[in-house]
This record gives sequence, C-alpha cells and structure tokens, in this order.
Amino acid sequence: MPSHSDFSASTPSSLRDLFAIDPDVVFLNHGSFGACPREVLEAQWRWQFEMERNPVEFLGRRSAELLYRARTALATELETRAENLVFIPNSTTGVNIVAQSLTLEPGDEVLATNLEYGACDATWQRFCDRQGARYRYADVPLPFESHRVVDRIMAEVTPRTRLIFASHITSTTALILPVAELCAVARARGILTLIDGAHAPGQIPLSLDSIGADFYVGNCHKWLCAPKGSGFLHAAGNQQDRLDASVISWGYVEHRGAQSGFDAYLGNTPFERKMQWQGTRDLSAWLAVPDAIEFLKRHRWAEVRRRCHQLASQALLEISRHHGLSPIACDEDWAQMVAIPVPAADPELLRQRLFNEHRIEVPVTTQAHAVFVRLSVQGYNTEEDVYTLVRALCALQ
Repeated sequence: MPSHSDFSASTPSSLRDLFAIDPDVVFLNHGSFGACPREVLEAQWRWQFEMERNPVEFLGRRSAELLYRARTALATELETRAENLVFIPNSTTGVNIVAQSLTLEPGDEVLATNLEYGACDATWQRFCDRQGARYRYADVPLPFESHRVVDRIMAEVTPRTRLIFASHITSTTALILPVAELCAVARARGILTLIDGAHAPGQIPLSLDSIGADFYVGNCHKWLCAPKGSGFLHAAGNQQDRLDASVISWGYVEHRGAQSGFDAYLGNTPFERKMQWQGTRDLSAWLAVPDAIEFLKRHRWAEVRRRCHQLASQALLEISRHHGLSPIACDEDWAQMVAIPVPAADPELLRQRLFNEHRIEVPVTTQAHAVFVRLSVQGYNTEEDVYTLVRALCALQ
C-alpha cells in the first residue's frame, strides 16, 4: 500500500473553505453535478433578490440585455461569439433540442460511439424510433487509442448517416475524444455533428470556433463551478434556423411586445429570441455564470487544474499497480477526472461500501465488462482526500 508521503509533491488545496462541501464527506464526485463556490451562490441569490424587487421590470424589460452580457462573458471563455450561444438548463436539454429539431426520414441514421452518456443515448433512441430512423454505435474499444478514434467512427458512416453524436469528455470512462478532428472529417463528408461537452467547460481549455461542431452543448454547473441549472447550446450560424425551442412561446412572435404587454427586446437574432423567452423562469443561475468564470480566473485555475490532474494521476498509478490492472488510457487522454480499474464484481456494492465505511462520495462505473472508480479531483480536494480513496481501494479484498 502506498504511503501518504507519495502525495507530498502536490500543493495542498487552499480552496476548500470557499465551497460549501460537507466537511464530513470525502467528496470525489465533482463530475456528476459539480459544486458551486459560496461567493458564486451569493451572486445568484443577489440576482434572485433583484428580480423579486420588480419582476416585471427585471424579466420584461431588463432580462435580454442581462442575458446578453452573461453570454458575452461565457463566449469569451469559450472562444466564440455570444450570438452563437444560448443558455439552457443542462447539456441533456441541448441534446434534446437538437434531436427534436432534426428531420429524419425512415432509414436515416444517427451515429454515436459506445462511450456516450446513457440519458443522451435514450434521447436519440427515442427520437430515432419515432421517425423510423436508426441509432447506431461505432465501437471505441479499451484500452483507448485516441489516434484511431476518428477512423473507427468514420468507418461506420453510411450514405444514410445524417448526424454524428460524440462526447468531448466521456462520462463513464472520462476520456477526451478528438472532437475537432472528428468535426472536420464529418464536415468534409457533409455530415452534421453534435458534441456533448457536459464535462469539458472548466476542465480543459475550449475554443468552440476551432472545434467547428455544427452543435455543441455544455454544462456550466460542473467544472466551470456555476450554479445548478446553467448550461449552454452553441450552434453554428448556418445551423441556427434548423433548431426549435423545446417550448414555443413569445420568441416565435414577430411583434412580441404589442401582444404580451411588454416592451422587452429579447435578443438580436431569431435564435436568441426563440431559445431564451419561454415563459417565466429563474434566470439567476445563468446570470451568475460570469461570477463563476471570474472566480476561476482569480484563483489561477490553470494551475489548479494541473495540480488536480497530478493528484488523479498518482491515484491511478498507485491503485492500478496495487491490483495489477492496467490503466485504460495514456496520461494525456484525461484531465481532472479519471476512470480507475478495480477488481470488483458488484459496482453498486462497492460504491455503497466506499460511502458507508469511508464516507467517500465517488461513482463506480462499468464499461466493456470492466469496473472503474471514476475519480474527480477538483480545486477543493486535498491530498488527504485522494489518499483516503487510495487507501480504501488498495484494501479491497
């Protein structure tokens, strides 16, 4: 079993007190729902209070400009234009928007990898079934070989393939897929692309314009540390007219103000108006996104990410070596979240044991008949947090 000194190379986190994480829990599951700094939560609360002072003025006359400012800050972070972004509650919502907007004929195909998030698999399967289309998988085997991913996916393309759907960072296995290369090859073949970036913003540097996807969805509430309910949909300018909002409302009415009783300008483009104005809703999570971005910048998050990756890498090597199991990928194939192979027959039982016996909150996943502990290391995690997991997993019988 490794000694605690094996982790001494990393600087201990000074960020824990800035988050509201339960001190009695070893929280190593940032990847599932994220965690929001206290000051960002306070910014959200201030927006909620501001709204309640005069809801008519806030929602009816100020909301579009406020949302535009927030999207501009997010667009700068993601290296794109605010006009190509709209806020949504989460990535799964964005996948549903694209799926319900895509016209498929019987026999058409949507192609994904076998590493996709289950909820999004369910989305595509349902919408394809409704239209008589097929939802197919390209197999990306483990151990992972990044340089072969695009060829494996494109080998499954047929004349009926209308869209390729792939994760930027996979959920179960935490692998970074080469999505920019995939989008370029698909574009040359005239095939639409949708990238699920649920885990990417805040965990790895992003340039959406460089990736070049027709559609890219992401979460702000995970690794960007914004409040729950903040996500985004990015659509290339030539694809925005293709999309319909999940709720049809005033954004579809040309002269909205005269009919609704408000004078609000809802956005410069039909894309903004359709997607943003869908009835009364709490905008505070979206408006607090710039505060989350500023928090990360102020705390030099590039350095934080490197420290987190180093801690995750040490944990992976120690646990894999102890059990004689090989990592499924190279060090550059993942960031702050890594899938650690473990010798367990019952994933749910292991998850329960880690929590009940060690107070460790961490998911246990499966892929290709193997079991993994998916470790997330975020800025608030300490060396002791990670070592607690290493000690528990090395003691497995």
